[in-house]
Amino acid sequence: MNTATSADIDWWTMLTDPDYLTNPHPHLKRIREIAPIHLDPASGIYFVLGHDAFNAMVRASEMGRDTRLWTDGWSRPESKDRDPLSYELFSEFQRQMVNSNPPDHRRMRDVYEKAFRPAEIPPLLPMIERECAQLLDALPVGEPVDFMTGFANHLPLRVSRNLFDIPAEMDAEMAKWNQALIKIGDIMMTQDQKQEALDSLRAYKAYLRGHLADRRNHPGNGFVDATLEALDNGTMDEDETLNNMKGLISGNETTVNVLGNGLLSMLRNPDQFDKLRSEPEYMRTAIEEMLRFEPSINFILRVAIEDFKYGDMVIPAGSLALGLIGAINRDPARFDDADAFDITRRPNAQYIFGGGPHVCIGAPLARLEVQAAFTALLDRFSRIELAGEPIWWTDRTNQRGLQSLPVRLIQ
Repeated sequence: MNTATSADIDWWTMLTDPDYLTNPHPHLKRIREIAPIHLDPASGIYFVLGHDAFNAMVRASEMGRDTRLWTDGWSRPESKDRDPLSYELFSEFQRQMVNSNPPDHRRMRDVYEKAFRPAEIPPLLPMIERECAQLLDALPVGEPVDFMTGFANHLPLRVSRNLFDIPAEMDAEMAKWNQALIKIGDIMMTQDQKQEALDSLRAYKAYLRGHLADRRNHPGNGFVDATLEALDNGTMDEDETLNNMKGLISGNETTVNVLGNGLLSMLRNPDQFDKLRSEPEYMRTAIEEMLRFEPSINFILRVAIEDFKYGDMVIPAGSLALGLIGAINRDPARFDDADAFDITRRPNAQYIFGGGPHVCIGAPLARLEVQAAFTALLDRFSRIELAGEPIWWTDRTNQRGLQSLPVRLIQ
């Protein structure tokens, strides 16, 4: 194995370059061919690009999600003194299942896991279909429309707040909070972005605190009941409860990107779109290919609890590792013809939802939303075509999605 540190790679310039954010695949392919794991000597961060290496990392007990264990991270005393705003933001954001290692991770995840199991999700389909229909009813037919602002940006948020009985009039405010909080995943943030994220986080939690108090007098659905029960029986304290609830709702941003990236992949591969229209039995494998081909996030992080060894590469305890999902999902060592979009691909071990104990709890719901959306699009419109050049977001390093996707819908 080539364990070179690849000091010639300017990682942080690359990861913030608009050219990379628009099309990372040529860059990632070149780097993955050198080695599956790279150390950036400037930051001490490890980058994982190989499918097998990432699979081993996310399943290893030596690797976790608690960034307080990151030796050079936000929680060390020197960082707190140098950047107290980061310390304040991440301290307030930290206590939730997605950021926790066992046993805290399992304690919090158990509160919601049953409700998110694949067998429990299908009853939500009628609600998702209603939201799809309402959004599609409002779109113009036969003239250009932005699929992102007209449909994709709204559906996942509506579904998420429905799960927790949050009223529709909160959509605009929650969308604003989500846009600020999305930056937390970028690792690199300006001071203004940190302050905006902290203000949004506190506003979000204050709203949810009042919402839960109101729901005590007006019993809600299973998600609200599970949240209140966990709070009342001491399974989670108030801060954990609010952070987890916020995380489950604001996690809809990833599904927004899946809808946009997935439709763009279909439109750029019309033979595959036609195949799905004529053979809808491929819907499930088509969704997995959408997730693989243009991932809706750029990286998934882990922190080494103990030294983690892969081949002759060692990620030392206290190190941060970033799995670059665009490289992992197109690794030719795992996928035949990896750069081709094939809705019949099977098996499809894509890693957009991570893996191991921290695999995304909302993955079954995200898949159901994408299924409902594409089923509705194909049922309602005889043809969907690009009506202009899509615009990728280039002001965020982790969430990878479209700012605009102009399409024309033909009935």
